[in-house]
Amino acid sequence: MTAPPDDCLARNEWICGEYLSTRRHILLDAVFQHLQLTAVSVLIGLVVALPLAVLARRWGWAAGPVLAVTTILYTIPSLAMFSPLLPVYGLSESLVVAGLVLYSLTLLVRNVLAGLRAVPEETRQAARGMGYGPIRLLLTVELPLALPAAMAGLRIAMVSAVSLVTVGAIVGFGGLGNLIYVGMNTYFKAQVLTASVLCVVIAVVADLLLLGAQRLMTPWTRAARG
Repeated sequence: MTAPPDDCLARNEWICGEYLSTRRHILLDAVFQHLQLTAVSVLIGLVVALPLAVLARRWGWAAGPVLAVTTILYTIPSLAMFSPLLPVYGLSESLVVAGLVLYSLTLLVRNVLAGLRAVPEETRQAARGMGYGPIRLLLTVELPLALPAAMAGLRIAMVSAVSLVTVGAIVGFGGLGNLIYVGMNTYFKAQVLTASVLCVVIAVVADLLLLGAQRLMTPWTRAARG
């Protein structure tokens, strides 16, 4: 009988330090792409969702169609979402970003709109009485007070995007999803487990960072709890 190999890679173990040391550059490139796709898609989603929520708040009749369209987009399976975008963006990172932006709109629009609706009307009236115009009222009163609800939606959208980026592996731009996809096809245990754990770590760290940012930007909520 032959002795088992000493290398955990040769034994194809789930936990393998040799994999981390020999594939460091591959892992770093995958993590960078994962972070890039996630951050860009959520940022663009926020830029699009903010004016949509403001318009829905200003014009009540627009809230129904805006929420309906964004909700329908969220219910579309990821593969079905990429298909109609393929002729426009081709097999590129832009295809993945566009899909993630559309998915994030439901979470972002709903939470920003909920935050704006929660601003007390007497607060708006007081600001108008002090001479605040619509733009100044929005930027200095309504949006800051809507920040807790908006940040809650942003946190959910960010964690969801970290997960959905992996689906981009079907077009070759999935960050850590690429490693998971290849690892599952070749039954490369260490690669599948390492990439999966890194996805979880990214999601947790991103959520904690946004939670910390929310606490820094909304000190009045801590005072209210105290």
